[in-house]
Amino acid sequence: MATLCRPAVAVPDHVITQEQTLALARETHAGHPQRDLVLRLIENTGVKTRHLVQPLEETLAHPGFEKRNQVYEAEAKRRVPEVVRRALAHGEVEAADIDMIVYVSCTGFMMPSLTAWLINTMGFRSDTRQLPIAQLGCAAGGAAINRAHDFITAYPGSNVLIVSCEFCSLLYQPTDIGVGSLLSNGLFGDALSAAVVRGEGGVGMRIERNGSHLVPDTENWISYAVRETGFHFQLDKRVPGTMEMLAPALKTLVAQHSWEVGGLDFYIVHAGGPRILDDLCHFLDLGPDMFRFSRNTLTERGNIASSVVFDALARLFDEGGMTDGARGLIAGFGPGITAEIGVGSWNAGPHLDEELTAMAARA
Repeated sequence: MATLCRPAVAVPDHVITQEQTLALARETHAGHPQRDLVLRLIENTGVKTRHLVQPLEETLAHPGFEKRNQVYEAEAKRRVPEVVRRALAHGEVEAADIDMIVYVSCTGFMMPSLTAWLINTMGFRSDTRQLPIAQLGCAAGGAAINRAHDFITAYPGSNVLIVSCEFCSLLYQPTDIGVGSLLSNGLFGDALSAAVVRGEGGVGMRIERNGSHLVPDTENWISYAVRETGFHFQLDKRVPGTMEMLAPALKTLVAQHSWEVGGLDFYIVHAGGPRILDDLCHFLDLGPDMFRFSRNTLTERGNIASSVVFDALARLFDEGGMTDGARGLIAGFGPGITAEIGVGSWNAGPHLDEELTAMAARA
C-alpha cells in the first residue's frame, strides 16, 4: 500500500493580478506586431492571480543567472522547511520515519540537491535515500508520486516525502518576445508543496498502479534553452492540443486496472492551461465539475508547474476528501511530451471504522 497523504502548500506573499499582467504587457510591448493576440491569450488563461517570490519590480529586473540562482537557493531554504513540517504532520509521521525524499523542481539548480540540506537540518536519518527530479517540468509532480509508489512497492512499509519547489518567476526573460514566451509570462506562478506517501496507514489516495506515456517526436514542444542569462522557456503553439494524444494513455492505464476512465469518482490533473482541462472533458466524456480542483488552482495561482497536482489534491482534502474506496486518477503532464499517471482508491483510514461504530451506537 502507498497512500498519498494530504499535501501542504504555500505561496509567496507578492501577488500579481491578471489586470496588472495585461497592463504590463500593453505598456512593455506596445509595438509588438502580435500584441493583441498575446493579450487575448493571457485573458483566455482564466488566471486571475499569481504569487511571486520577489516584488514585481525585482521580478522584472534581470540581475544575471548567478544572482537569480542565489535567490532560488536562499528562498528554497527559507520556505521549504515550513511545508515539510506541515506535510509530516498531515501524514502523522516524524522526519526520522522517512526513508526517501523526492525533490522536484525545474526553476533553479543546486548540487548537492536540497535533499542533502534537508537531511542535515531537519532531523532526517543519514541513510535517507535522495531522489532529485529536475528535468521533467510540470510532469514531475506525477513522476514523484509514481516513484514513491515504486519505492514502497520495492520496500513495503517504508515512507516517502515529496517536496516540490517552483519559482517560475525567476525564469522571466525580458528579451524573449515570442508569443509563447509572452503567454508564459501571464500564466506561470510560484508555489511550494510537500506530501508524505506512507507504506502503511495514512489517509488519502492509495496509489495502486502507475504508468508513463511519451508522445513521440514532441521533444521540442516544451523545452529550455540554456544560455548566459539562464533558462529560457520555450513553448510550441501545438502544446494546448496535446490532450488528444494523451487522453488515450489515461484510458489505457485505467483499463489495465479493470476500471473505466469515465466512471471514476475524482480526477487530479496538471492544469497547464484551460484548454487542457476542456479537452480532457471532451476526450474523456466528463463534466467540467470533475476537474474543479485543478481549475481552481489555475485560476487562483496560475500554472505552478510540478506543484499543481499537490495544490489540487489539497483542495480535494479541503472539501472533505472522499468516501472510503472512491476511485480516482492523478496525472502530471510536461516536457517530452510526457504524462505521468497514477490510479487508485481513497483510503479513509482507521478513523472511518471508529466513526461508523459511533454512528451505529447512536442509532
